[in-house]
Amino acid sequence: MTIHLPQPSPFLEFTRRQWMRRRDSTPLTLTGADVERLRGVNEPIDLAEVEEIYLPLSRLLSLQVAAVQELHGTTGTFLRRRTPKVPYVIGVAGSVAVGKSTFARLLQALLARWPGHPRVDLVTTDGFLYPNRVLERVGLMERKGFPESYDLKRLVGFLADVKSGKAAVRAPVYSHLTYDIVPGRAQVVRRPDILILEGLTVLHTGTARPGLGPQVFVSDFFDFSIYIDADERLIRRWFTERFLTFRKTAFRDPKSFFRQFAELTVPQAKRVADGVWRTINGRNLRENILPTRTRANLILVKGPAHRVQRVLLRRL
Repeated sequence: MTIHLPQPSPFLEFTRRQWMRRRDSTPLTLTGADVERLRGVNEPIDLAEVEEIYLPLSRLLSLQVAAVQELHGTTGTFLRRRTPKVPYVIGVAGSVAVGKSTFARLLQALLARWPGHPRVDLVTTDGFLYPNRVLERVGLMERKGFPESYDLKRLVGFLADVKSGKAAVRAPVYSHLTYDIVPGRAQVVRRPDILILEGLTVLHTGTARPGLGPQVFVSDFFDFSIYIDADERLIRRWFTERFLTFRKTAFRDPKSFFRQFAELTVPQAKRVADGVWRTINGRNLRENILPTRTRANLILVKGPAHRVQRVLLRRL
């Protein structure tokens, strides 16, 4: 998937080799066992990928966090008051099956092992999807993951509370097994040093509606944002491979929402995955996710085997 950028480009572009040199002396604090535990289904991420891609990013973020903290201090000096500690918020966007969740988990683990051991929380926007009963009532079950399927008011309110330094902020919990919000459960965020928010459309701004006045978007609360990119043909293949793996594993759980697919033959499962991609995930990628790519501060472009080949960093 070619990235067409305006000229002059707002991004600095790095090859994999050029990017890995930016690691400098950043220590590798994860082991092969850590990577194995954190990576997702059918994502062959290895320790070399962490060293060459994640460590330079970790170094960049450490410098960014320090700069933002200094800026908060400067603002407090100007206002002649102590400013409350607020988390540095990182947004992670990209398609279904592109590897966002694995990326976010590995990044969380690396950042939490910085000197000083900052507290790093990871929240996914899945918890802010409307419950299935609501989606069914308004006819949006076939558009789950599209911007309109999220309770954006609740998500924006969550981020506003986090950024205001509120002591404890609750986020709903989503189950990929039951494909629904878990009633009565919540993830409590308690003033972390860093918050990673991962989701399909976290960079989406939608269309301004006349008469509503200024709108607040999820990305307004980000200090830094990352888009995980790959050619659609690759992502589609990864989605199908993951679907076939789930057919033999997670779908066999009696509680699985997708239990009906567990007994499909391989050709049948491939046809179902192809249909889901064509009518739902591919459409969402092209209509709502991909157009937000150039709004990110950093774009990681993956090639085969989920290996990052190019890195684009937004100029200041």
